[in-house]
Amino acid sequence: MDVLAVLQWIGVIVCLILALSGLIPVVAAAATFFTIPFHAWINHYGKAAPYLPRVAIVVPAWNEGAVIGASIDRLMKLDYPREALRIYVVDDASTDDTPDVVRDRAARYPGNVHLLRREQGGQGKAHTLNHGIRLILEDDWMEALLVMDADVIYTPPSLRKMTRHLADPEVGAVSAYIREGSTSGRNYLTKFISVEYVLSQPAARRAQNVLGAQACLAGGAQLHSRENLVAIGGRIDTSSLAEDTITTFETQLKGKRVVFEPHAHVLAEEPAAVDALWKQRLRWARGNVTVTARYKNIWFRPSKVHHLGAWTFGIVWFSLWLLPVIMVVSSIGLAGLLLLDSTFATAVFRVLWISAALAYLFVLILGSLTDATTTRRELGHVLLFPGIVNVLVMLVALFPEVMLVWLPGLFGATLDGPTLWVLTLAIYVWIPFSMVVAWLARVSERTRAGRWLAPALIYLAGYGSLLCAITFDSYLKELAGAEARWDKTEKVGRVGAES
Repeated sequence: MDVLAVLQWIGVIVCLILALSGLIPVVAAAATFFTIPFHAWINHYGKAAPYLPRVAIVVPAWNEGAVIGASIDRLMKLDYPREALRIYVVDDASTDDTPDVVRDRAARYPGNVHLLRREQGGQGKAHTLNHGIRLILEDDWMEALLVMDADVIYTPPSLRKMTRHLADPEVGAVSAYIREGSTSGRNYLTKFISVEYVLSQPAARRAQNVLGAQACLAGGAQLHSRENLVAIGGRIDTSSLAEDTITTFETQLKGKRVVFEPHAHVLAEEPAAVDALWKQRLRWARGNVTVTARYKNIWFRPSKVHHLGAWTFGIVWFSLWLLPVIMVVSSIGLAGLLLLDSTFATAVFRVLWISAALAYLFVLILGSLTDATTTRRELGHVLLFPGIVNVLVMLVALFPEVMLVWLPGLFGATLDGPTLWVLTLAIYVWIPFSMVVAWLARVSERTRAGRWLAPALIYLAGYGSLLCAITFDSYLKELAGAEARWDKTEKVGRVGAES
């Protein structure tokens, strides 16, 4: 065997390994969703019991005058003893009518609503929360603390469904299912977010209940026992943009369980523009960088105290966090195989994309069953969630003769060798390129054509590619040492009530 042949063989092996890395997130997603049906038997309901502790609700608010009044009104309509509820709105030096709205509600609900004013604000949500938590802990009245956002609406039975888990002293915190709840101004993006939340919460977090480790308490719907709050320091972490994730990890590291309650529904207003979503998710993604680095000593180190170090949890965490890198690396591997051994490259491509198609169908069907109402309403966006081009690529992998020979033949076209090679290369590198298309959607949104061009680009590239592009941007921001800022998502009160 000559040197050139050896080098080619080594190149094929390296490219094969790179290409097959694309199976990691596919297998991780399928395995995670495979555990969901076991939630019918492996859950916390056996230890839950009717329990109505005195709950202090802390609401950080900055310029929330448009939404805070309705949120308080809905909280007072919760199916929960009014004498066991106190609402503390921590006003972060608002410049609108937020304090006036809260004072009005305090007059309507004496003893239940309290305004805590910060004269110097702008330090971020965690600092605002800590101002309220410190004052609340000075009083012995509070037995459980609910952290929520100013714009969310809790359905009447939601708090009662959450507190029942605190009847078990082993549980430190409980999270609810936050749903996209806009009743006006809904568009293609809020519909995609609705689908995303179905897959990431009632579906994926059920699986985390089964696996015994929760990745993140919902920032706008997290309930803590007083004991747990004190155990984690009596405050929220202020050194990161992922204070809710750090709180979740710290709770479990202290030996307490974190439980997701899928039947406690909380409605939230989510961004209706790509730029607003980008800023929100960039904050989340950069926070996850901090979390990954801070807890480097727990990854893949099983512990008797918690399950965060389990291999299952670690693989799921890193397959999501590194998904953009995996997408790029896998495409490089496929392109390399095409150059070195096109026949082998075709086989690997089909393995990857057929696996992805089957996993997607499995995740889609099983995830949809966890919130059939939402998925029925957003069926079109469920089907288009991966993007039109990705769906076509899946069809090429599943039915190559149909897509590359029969369909072109219907239009009187024949793909010759060079054309087919270029098309194949384009298909192999499409996944990382789709992130560029998603970024272009954000850029185009600021132009006159943005009203129709941005949605068209997202439909083509896929909502998942948009999220990956944001995560990739977080890598660049971290490498550049860019300032990590708390960019508040603007809310205008589009959330409607639900009984």
